[in-house]
Amino acid sequence: MLRWLLVVALALLLMQGLTGWLRKLGFGRLPGDFEFRAFGRLWQLPLASTVVLSMIAAGIARLL
Repeated sequence: MLRWLLVVALALLLMQGLTGWLRKLGFGRLPGDFEFRAFGRLWQLPLASTVVLSMIAAGIARLL
C-alpha cells in the first residue's frame, strides 16, 4: 500500500512539473478537455488529455 501511495505522489509531482510543457504540445486543449469558471475560480477537467497520456504510458510500459 505504501509503495502505491509513493508512486501516485511521484506521478502527481511529475505531472505538476510538466504541465507547462504539456500545454505547449496541446495537452489540456484537446476536444473533451473542459474548462469553466465557477465560484470565482477557473476549473479544468482534462478528460481527453488524461486518456491520451494513459494510452502513451501503457504503450511505453508494454515496450519495457
